[in-house]
Amino acid sequence: MKSFTTEQTQLARYAKALGHPVRIAILELLSSQTCCYHGDMSEIIPVAKSTLSQHLKELKDAGLIQGTITPPTVKYCINRENWDRAREMFSTFLQEIKKDGFVC
Repeated sequence: MKSFTTEQTQLARYAKALGHPVRIAILELLSSQTCCYHGDMSEIIPVAKSTLSQHLKELKDAGLIQGTITPPTVKYCINRENWDRAREMFSTFLQEIKKDGFVC
């Protein structure tokens, strides 16, 4: 059985992290500022703090955001290096599908 490439696995990880509207809202919020504190986000994004924390963890585990602990809270920002990598990977993937794809 053929295994998946590192690129396929990483692209799928990024896609999973982007697969929820709350995570998209978090990324949109973070892209409009240099950083944001967890407490501030919970006032803007309409979900419980515990739910917000779960979504932040998913984005952080995927490498799309990073957090800095500044007691008693955490400051988040977009991980620019990984975000640029994700953008390149999605662009390449979508161009390949467009170019090589067949219409059913």
